[in-house]
Amino acid sequence: MTVQDFVRWGASRFEAAQLHFGHGTDNAIDEATHLVLGGLHLEPGLSARFRDCRLTPAERVRLSELIERRVVERIPAAYLIGRAWFAGLEFAVSPQVLVPRSPIAELVEAGFDPWIDGERVGRILDLGTGSGCIGIAAAFYLPDADVDLVDVAPEALEIARRNVEHHAAADRVRVVESDLFASLVGNHYDLIVSNPPYVSRREFAELPAEYFSEPELGLLGGEEGLDLVMRILKDAAAHLTEGGVLIVEVGHSAKDLSRRLPELPFTWIEFERGGEGVFLLTREQLLEHRPRLEEAVWAGA
Repeated sequence: MTVQDFVRWGASRFEAAQLHFGHGTDNAIDEATHLVLGGLHLEPGLSARFRDCRLTPAERVRLSELIERRVVERIPAAYLIGRAWFAGLEFAVSPQVLVPRSPIAELVEAGFDPWIDGERVGRILDLGTGSGCIGIAAAFYLPDADVDLVDVAPEALEIARRNVEHHAAADRVRVVESDLFASLVGNHYDLIVSNPPYVSRREFAELPAEYFSEPELGLLGGEEGLDLVMRILKDAAAHLTEGGVLIVEVGHSAKDLSRRLPELPFTWIEFERGGEGVFLLTREQLLEHRPRLEEAVWAGA
């Protein structure tokens, strides 16, 4: 009958159904809480004193339907309620974009300190932006920076535009349709950050059912998961300012990337809240190794 009753019941259903949790939560209770509060249009930080509030019959029906769909259809909670949180901010999501969950959120909240001097960042590029969460959050935490959100998928950019409007960020955040850097000739950035597709074909085939609600374009990174990552490495230096920095998430493909390019001086960032597979390179490092990067991309073409 209450908010907490539905959280408890939902968590029990999720555990019994052996669902996978990897889209913003990592356990049944948090997933049920996210789904129930979102289904009631309540904020995730709802005070405990409201958890015993009784629900209306219509609210109980809606939550029952959402919980049933989560169990039967294996759809992540974020898609069922149409929203997710990243770096403390709310974002609209749909199956046209990945559910925000990157550990880069921790970097964004810190203004990318100590890796860059936030006061000297004038332009940021969020490459492969999806929902726009990384770039919009960066604009929030670095209020003096202008941000470009770039994606190849028009459907994803529609969601990104909705989020730009929701956060009233249109004066500093631009949405650009582009296949990586193709439409960015002449543009230079102090920081390029990207969470590109990096799942290998073998890993993709073995993903839990929840991931197949997400766009394949946002997950599958080619046979070894590194197709787009290699292109980014090859071309990023041409779009970085002097002293500029590239930050890219490659997840479980980190070992394969290091094996393919053992001579590159990757800095692998550690996170207090968990997460791995995010590297940093400077413009100067990329330029120094550009011949090797071009060779590697050509060999993998």
